[in-house]
Amino acid sequence: MRPYEVMVIFDAAAEPQAVQAVIDRLLETIRASGGNPGAVERWGRRAFAYEVNHKREGYYVLVEFGAEPSGLPAVDRMLSLADEVVRHKVVRLPDKAPRRAAAMPSPRPAGRVAG
Repeated sequence: MRPYEVMVIFDAAAEPQAVQAVIDRLLETIRASGGNPGAVERWGRRAFAYEVNHKREGYYVLVEFGAEPSGLPAVDRMLSLADEVVRHKVVRLPDKAPRRAAAMPSPRPAGRVAG
C-alpha cells in the first residue's frame, strides 16, 4: 500500500452539505478500492492565482490516504464526475523521508592537505 494525498478544490459557492457529501463519497471510494483513508484537512476558501472556469476562489480540502495504484482510477473518476469539484490532483507521497544526516556527505577528515 502506497501513501497518497489528493487536493480537491470545490466551487466556493457550493453548499457545505454538498462539499461534505463529496468528501464522504471520496472516503467511501477509497475504502471500496481497498485503501485506508487518513487525515482530512479543510483549508477553507482561498483566492486563485488566476481564473479557473470563470471563478476567482475555491474551497480547498486535502485528503491523505493509503492505497494500491490500481485503486486510483476510481478516485480520479469519482472526483471528475462531481459537479462541485473545480479541480483535483492526486500525488504519491514518499514512502519515507531520508534522514538529513544520512543524506549529507560526510566532512573530510582533519589532517594535512596533499599538494
